[in-house]
Amino acid sequence: MTETMDPKEALVEIYCKQLKLPGLKSFFRELSRDAMTHNQTSTAFLAACLARELESRQQKRLTTRLKQAKFPEVKTLDTFDFKASPKLPRTTVLALAEGKFIRDRENIICVGQSGTGKTHIATAVGVSAIQQGFKVRFIRIGDLIQELLKAESEYRLPKYLKSWNKFDLVILDELGYINLGAGSPLLFQFCSERYEKGSLIITTNLEFGRWGEVFGDNALTVALLDRLTHHAHLIPFIGESYRFKESKQKTELSACTN
Repeated sequence: MTETMDPKEALVEIYCKQLKLPGLKSFFRELSRDAMTHNQTSTAFLAACLARELESRQQKRLTTRLKQAKFPEVKTLDTFDFKASPKLPRTTVLALAEGKFIRDRENIICVGQSGTGKTHIATAVGVSAIQQGFKVRFIRIGDLIQELLKAESEYRLPKYLKSWNKFDLVILDELGYINLGAGSPLLFQFCSERYEKGSLIITTNLEFGRWGEVFGDNALTVALLDRLTHHAHLIPFIGESYRFKESKQKTELSACTN
């Protein structure tokens, strides 16, 4: 036998739908029972309802912005093993995660060999920024170059570049793994468009002196570095690759068990 819904509850659901209060619509019955159980005043009940709606909206915004950021995998500072990277300036990283560098339109450049945690830290700072209300976008350099070249060939480069203005922070991952070729001047233009307008986090396996190897134009490289480092925080990643370390440990364990 189907349970009949209380007419008043049905009316509340209708009002919630019309007023676009999905959080309250989901939780008002639970809150009502709690209010009766603890003999709360009507004002306390109303405050609890509004708080739950606000919490629901904040969670929805967070979920939407995390999806919009397009992280390949969500990482946080809580899951980063700082003990495995003793030379990493932990205090600096934690301070940057507070987001002041974004408000000041500054950049972060993470430099170190592959597998030392650059992408994890960059992503974690990005996630922290989203939690603080900033709009963030993650993209690998190779993918960005392809999109820039396509936009240029379709005569919509200005519109494409403008579409990135909505992001407070853009994370450019893996600079240095491929030669940029014809994309070099486009990447320069992309970064120049954000100069003192929005923040960048760049992860790279190359020291600044070797950037010319992937850009193929020393004058352009110098000009880009001048803009990127003008207001920048450099984070060096020194140490052995996590992936190599894990692989070596597995090999050693396997050797011991055989």
